[in-house]
Amino acid sequence: MKLAKKQLEKIVEGYTRESGVRGLEKQIAKVVRFVAKSIAMEEEYNIDLTNDDIETILGIPRMERDKYENNEVAGVVTGLAWTQVGGDILFIESILSKGKGSLSITGNLGKVMKESATIALEFIKSNAEFYGIDSATFDKYNIHIHVPEGATPKDGPSAGITMLTSLVSLLTQRKVKKSIAMTGEITLRGKVLPVGGIKEKILAAKRAKVKEIILSDQNKKDVLEINQSYLKGLKFHYVREMNEVIDIALTKQKVKNAKNLA
Repeated sequence: MKLAKKQLEKIVEGYTRESGVRGLEKQIAKVVRFVAKSIAMEEEYNIDLTNDDIETILGIPRMERDKYENNEVAGVVTGLAWTQVGGDILFIESILSKGKGSLSITGNLGKVMKESATIALEFIKSNAEFYGIDSATFDKYNIHIHVPEGATPKDGPSAGITMLTSLVSLLTQRKVKKSIAMTGEITLRGKVLPVGGIKEKILAAKRAKVKEIILSDQNKKDVLEINQSYLKGLKFHYVREMNEVIDIALTKQKVKNAKNLA
């Protein structure tokens, strides 16, 4: 039996989600037992296993990693998160509805993450003119922020700049740049602070086919400590202020079917 690199990656990405390799070992053992049974029963099997063979043996992949989505909708931004089983990407979504300016936050979020959303919105309100947003918009529309996969608890300050970008995109109807992800804490003064788990987050970005990453300037030292071969194909933007995040992450182009918020 020959298990090539592509098939090994298929098992890792589709059937395991862990910080170690115990689960991976179990899945490979299943493949080996299938081959052993085929030999014992004198059944035909492929010596060079394909991805289809892996699915036949292990079943339909249960844990396919999230991939980067398109940027056709305002308010949808890719963030980078650290979890107990390594890095992962998450999508921050926000929408507007007619109302009186309330803010709703959903997605099984912790207290710190909800605070980040409030900070982002208050910063935008105080700088509405700078971003070309009509202040009256905040009184005419309710804002709803959601982080999908509600069954998974999420917390921490590192989604701050992602929430900020999501809200500015929503309120200006500007497109988010293609294949970009970000992580960083924000303050009411407009500063971007460093966060942890950078190595894991970068690996998650590579898996998701992300091309550019926005980080705090103070996280540059963390990136320099990573083996450069892992960073191939990635472009890093190091920022200090929220305004820099918006300049990098949003294009001047409006999204398709942009809403008129006047």
